[in-house]
Amino acid sequence: METETESTKTAEENDKESNPVPENLKEGTEHPYVAEIQERLMELGFMENDEPTIFYGPVTANAVKIFQRQSDLIQDGVAGPETLAAIFSQEAKYYAVSLGISGEDVKRIQNRLYELGYLSVKEEINGDFNEATEKAVIKLQELNQLSADGKVGRQTISLLYSEEIKPDFLTYGEKSDVVLSAQNRLKVLGYLTTIPDGNYGKDTVMAVKQFQSRNDLVVDGYLGPSTRIALEQSAARPNGLVLGEQGDNVKRVQELLIKSGYLSSANATGYFGEITEQAVKTFQSNNSLTVDGSVGVQTLSALTGDKTVMVKTGSVSVLGNLEIGGNSGGGTVSGSVKALIDIAASKVGSKYVWGSKGPNSFDCSGFVYWSLNQVGVRQSYLTSSGWRSIGKYKRISNYNEIRPGDIVVEKGHMGIAAEGGTVIDASSGNGKVVYRKRSDWWKNNFIVAWRIFE
Repeated sequence: METETESTKTAEENDKESNPVPENLKEGTEHPYVAEIQERLMELGFMENDEPTIFYGPVTANAVKIFQRQSDLIQDGVAGPETLAAIFSQEAKYYAVSLGISGEDVKRIQNRLYELGYLSVKEEINGDFNEATEKAVIKLQELNQLSADGKVGRQTISLLYSEEIKPDFLTYGEKSDVVLSAQNRLKVLGYLTTIPDGNYGKDTVMAVKQFQSRNDLVVDGYLGPSTRIALEQSAARPNGLVLGEQGDNVKRVQELLIKSGYLSSANATGYFGEITEQAVKTFQSNNSLTVDGSVGVQTLSALTGDKTVMVKTGSVSVLGNLEIGGNSGGGTVSGSVKALIDIAASKVGSKYVWGSKGPNSFDCSGFVYWSLNQVGVRQSYLTSSGWRSIGKYKRISNYNEIRPGDIVVEKGHMGIAAEGGTVIDASSGNGKVVYRKRSDWWKNNFIVAWRIFE
């Protein structure tokens, strides 16, 4: 009698016979075995974690090239017998780069080192892991209590985008003329709500983060080279809080409105709702400003100045109302689930590019960032790791409670939930933005989901 194991084995063998694995898997190939290759490359850190696919696209080919580079194989991006044997070998090493290696992946690492202040000039972002890059990596490892070997491996690559990383430049608690200069510029652009004093305090951290968010920079609150350069650019985008915004900066504005008598203390929620908007309009009217309900540079300057017109007693009712909306307790913002899904779907087929934030190419977190901002949700750029604990939206911890419009965060990946158990995401496995069913992979790798809209 044939056993179940024998029956299964025979079915697998029959499947391989009917659809044999090509001797050389290369770009453009579609085969079930490609999913196994992608899964292994993701496990080894050569591809962004994602649901594996049967498509051997440009992202897969590039990951194979980097693996081949690390394994001293011919870098042709083709998964032939020798490359496949190395990929699935128990001795296969996790992704790492060190002195003498060149590539676009090295350039991405250098860019982050520059943002964190470990590389001093932008010209050092050249894709060549030279002595300056090695020195920068060693310093980063020393300051962050890692083994200082000058190589970027599993621990160092994980640290680069974590919230725990210690930068090598101005940060909270420092005092200098450089901080004062940055504060003055942040004040002019409408981000700083306090008087510049050269001290890198809480308000400065908030202002820097808000500036970074609105100027497409990594949002870390550190005053690094990229942020300082962007601050001085004439094209630097000024601040402007509007209906639907959330965060510490909104709360600071609400506190200023409360101080001037325009808002009830109960409404310091961090959510810019209709009550806050009406308070801003009243303030603008009393202070001879354009009455539009948004907090731009002029309005913020008036709120923080010494000539603010206080509310006239009895002229504004500030009691009995409570702002409805998001705070750290987990609210939602006004908007449309359909609009979010429609704008996300409009980019299906767009190219996957690591680190890209649109409008024509994306990685998974860049795609979510771009889509939310297109429908009016002022969300700063965060990696999938940063989305694990964002906190300001309604947290969905049960995978089965995901609804269309929710932001679904996976282990190393993320996407936007759509109707009927589908998801829209920038997929490294597919090499493009796709609209697909959420398979068991999504359930097995689920971390959390965030509800943006009700």
